[in-house]
Amino acid sequence: MAMMPRSTAIDIKTLASDLRAGHRAALARAITLVESRRADHQAAARELVQALLPQTGHAIRVGITGSPGVGKSTTIDALGMFLIERGHKVAVLAVDPSSARTGGSILGDKTRMARLASSEAAFIRPSPASGTLGGVAAKTREAMLLCEAAGFDVILVETVGIGQSETAVCDMTDCFLALMLPGAGDELQGIKKGLIELADMIAINKADGDNLKRANQTAADYRGALHLLSPRSEHWQPPVETYSALTGDGIARLWQKVLDHRAAMTASGEFASRRREQQIKWMWSMLEQRMMARLRADTIVRAKVKKIESEVAEGRMTPALAAEQIAEMLR
Repeated sequence: MAMMPRSTAIDIKTLASDLRAGHRAALARAITLVESRRADHQAAARELVQALLPQTGHAIRVGITGSPGVGKSTTIDALGMFLIERGHKVAVLAVDPSSARTGGSILGDKTRMARLASSEAAFIRPSPASGTLGGVAAKTREAMLLCEAAGFDVILVETVGIGQSETAVCDMTDCFLALMLPGAGDELQGIKKGLIELADMIAINKADGDNLKRANQTAADYRGALHLLSPRSEHWQPPVETYSALTGDGIARLWQKVLDHRAAMTASGEFASRRREQQIKWMWSMLEQRMMARLRADTIVRAKVKKIESEVAEGRMTPALAAEQIAEMLR
């Protein structure tokens, strides 16, 4: 990761100009600026993103999730190269609050995106090395806008965490794709209902060779399960597709479904309303982060919070009263 200089003043105007011109070094530096925890860097990052705002919002934003071993990296590599061959510029970002502990999927699996990683029309960036889900998601949102301003017209956001990270990625993308493995069968009983209800499309990977029949059966099982759940949108029934990231078969169908989804959402007006809702959620997420940063930055407040924590832990104060006292400090 590029390091920001500690003493040199940041020329936001030049950085914004270089980024608009598509300079990869400028994009990498801008994202590093966004990820910095220094107050002066954060102020500069806000100024930079605001300056670039008119150049953002035009890309197709796709969220991708799936359990370990489903082939997310191979899928992203295959889909990314398919898009690049058709003239697109592809950015790959990750939301992984656990990457400080695990190393992060994109950091570990970049070798499985070998073709994409070596393409000039692609940009791959892992999530920040540590932080809360809200913090990482906020940085990923800003990185997404920077990539759009740099001319990337398809943004693939991978969730490599679990649970809430899927909701976070869903809340920042236009189409949310859930990858599954063949052989659902009994596993369908333990299906993550919340994930399936978030998904705009389900895709069964590894539909090749001996797995083809199982993949088709799994797809049929998921189609049946979807009929029992309420779709995320009244204007779109999530399709279930099969594909092979290894051979590339079905990748074109996946992308066509993404385009079909965008067309349906745009025609109904839901695309624009979803984007507006995402902006509002982002604002509240940023506000929460700023308030938490204030609690951590003020040494006097931090000491008082530590004392309140101890009283809650020892049962001398209720969490409700503790929360009220901490909120009073912020006022």
